[in-house]
Amino acid sequence: MSRDDSITRRRFVGSTSGLLLAGALSSGGRAGAAEDELAIRGGPPAVSGGTPSLPVRWGDTEREHLEALLRQNSLFYWRGPQTERLTERFREFCPLKYVHNCSSGTAALHIAVAACGIGLGDEVITSPITDIGTVIGVLYQQAVPVFADLGPHTYNLDVADVERKITPRTKAIIPVHLTGNPCDMAGLKELADRHDLVLIEDCCQAWGAHYHGQPIGTVGHFACFSLQNSKHVTCGDGGMVATNHEDYGPLLQRFGDKGAGRGLREGGGFHAFATNYRMSEPQAAVAAAQLTRLESIAATRAKLGDLLTEKIAPIPGITPHQVEPEDRAVYWFYMFRIDPDAFNYSRADFARALRSEGVAAQAGYIGVPLYGEPVFQNHGFFAGRWPVREFGLTDMDYSQTRCPESEAILQTGIRITIHEAMTEDYILAAARAIEKVARHMAA
Repeated sequence: MSRDDSITRRRFVGSTSGLLLAGALSSGGRAGAAEDELAIRGGPPAVSGGTPSLPVRWGDTEREHLEALLRQNSLFYWRGPQTERLTERFREFCPLKYVHNCSSGTAALHIAVAACGIGLGDEVITSPITDIGTVIGVLYQQAVPVFADLGPHTYNLDVADVERKITPRTKAIIPVHLTGNPCDMAGLKELADRHDLVLIEDCCQAWGAHYHGQPIGTVGHFACFSLQNSKHVTCGDGGMVATNHEDYGPLLQRFGDKGAGRGLREGGGFHAFATNYRMSEPQAAVAAAQLTRLESIAATRAKLGDLLTEKIAPIPGITPHQVEPEDRAVYWFYMFRIDPDAFNYSRADFARALRSEGVAAQAGYIGVPLYGEPVFQNHGFFAGRWPVREFGLTDMDYSQTRCPESEAILQTGIRITIHEAMTEDYILAAARAIEKVARHMAA
């Protein structure tokens, strides 16, 4: 798989550096008056003052929780007051019966996969554009990730392609609410129910998102969240996994705690084999404090992202991030796509020009779909080998896997930073910058 960042079919010769780009764009024609010049060529930036910084994200509430923590006689999670407080606050926005805190979003997903019994040779359908943590648990359970294609502008699973990928070996679907944009959960739930599949929601980028007015994570069988440092709320690293399922729920703690059955009635001993994915009380204290700010963070990001969509939708050659009207996306980041035929310059040049205008912009997201990564291309998951394939339990060949729309998304997407410290004025200026760059670079 190519990691080439330049995809336009009318690539301007020599436009791969900012210096050549600046020299290539004249001050006449579309550029208009001097004050409308691209900043990369010496004109004034569309965003005065540049991109607002995200300030320190912790304060008095975290301090109060940590001071209380220092009066405890244990920092272990089991029956810890900080863990109990985190669980209670989690349920306030994601009202599920069984909740377990853990060490990461990757851990949350692995716990869910293990708790529902996914194992040797089972197939799990998921997105090819996601963090590898989405599939690590699948692989460690000796199951097989199957990648379905995505909607062109939601960047979420295409329900029709998911259905095409279902086989007698399929055990689960893991929809990824990429960037905090809810997947088509009604369509996926109908598929899961009809084929008796487990639906595991990867909500790691979607704290505070709503699907048709319903909190994200409450449609599927499992909700899995990340508290990693870059997420909407964080304790540095951590995760949450939750469910209402009466069979799976009691197993969450077991599969996050080395198979131990703390509090279960089945007696002593280990009845399952699992790893140690425990979160400590200090992490839980910080995470619980962070959740007091979640609604404000989610609402602000939703408003700003939707405003950007409204302002850039009319720009020729640009397709904004698609969010269904009934949903609330929380924009862990914002991504729009460019039409390569609409511009005389590469995507990398477009993003570079946006940065000069004062917009935090990057070309693309991950370099290639997950199946294009070397570990997938070589099927080298365990000491360079993949026993499931060697033993004939799957004929999956990732070197032959293709998801055309996913590949196109990664080749044409431009990522814009959005966070709660930004203002509507900044977003309006960013939209003007996108229009300005698109006009100057139009074919």
